[in-house]
Amino acid sequence: MRIHGIGTDIINIKRIKKSISKTNFLEKLFNKIEIKRCESQMNKVNCYAKRFAAKEAFSKALGTGISKGIKFDEIVINNVKSGKPHIKLIGNTKKKVNKILKNKKFIIYLSLSDDKLFAVATVVISL
Repeated sequence: MRIHGIGTDIINIKRIKKSISKTNFLEKLFNKIEIKRCESQMNKVNCYAKRFAAKEAFSKALGTGISKGIKFDEIVINNVKSGKPHIKLIGNTKKKVNKILKNKKFIIYLSLSDDKLFAVATVVISL
């Protein structure tokens, strides 16, 4: 296994709480699958904050940041039945990532955590 990149992001949960009330904030940054999951959670804000941090951490691990064809709503953070979080890429973002990684097979590892004030995510992309 060769590591392409590692990314970590931390966000103040209050920042996401303020942003949720803004027009189209959720639709611009989150996929319908993510919105459905977070809206079903007792602590919706923490759910969104962790996913936001994961998207930022992914873009850092990739080495591009959120730009150059990488879109927040095409980086989908979901959970398998056991609860383990994972990242699924869709749309043009998936094509762009494949191009950046030269169509090599890759694995994305994701870890999420939150506390009262902060949400954090770490992403490792291996080839």
